[in-house]
Amino acid sequence: MRHRNKIKKLDREKAPRELMLRNLASSILIYEKVNTTEAKAKAVRSLVEKSITIAKKNDLTSRRKLISLLPQPNAIKKLMEVLGKRYNDRKGGYTRIVRLNNRQGDGAKMVQIELV
Repeated sequence: MRHRNKIKKLDREKAPRELMLRNLASSILIYEKVNTTEAKAKAVRSLVEKSITIAKKNDLTSRRKLISLLPQPNAIKKLMEVLGKRYNDRKGGYTRIVRLNNRQGDGAKMVQIELV
């Protein structure tokens, strides 16, 4: 029984799931909006918001935390230089999930996750 377990498994083992979410978070931070399934968007939202909160401090410790968290250097650079300054006054809620049509092949609920 999975009572009170909040983690979304997304039908993957731990290591592939974490790497997929880290790559998806990097794509969201670089391109600022991505089309994906609803379950993946809800799972990656917390990772994106935590990384923006870390980047708002704009010091060496936060850069090192982001290097350990995100695999793409372009995402870290954009976080530290652009997004950290953009959301400096905002307390939270950096992402928005907009529902789209269902996917044609399997009927999965598609959404667009974007930065506010």
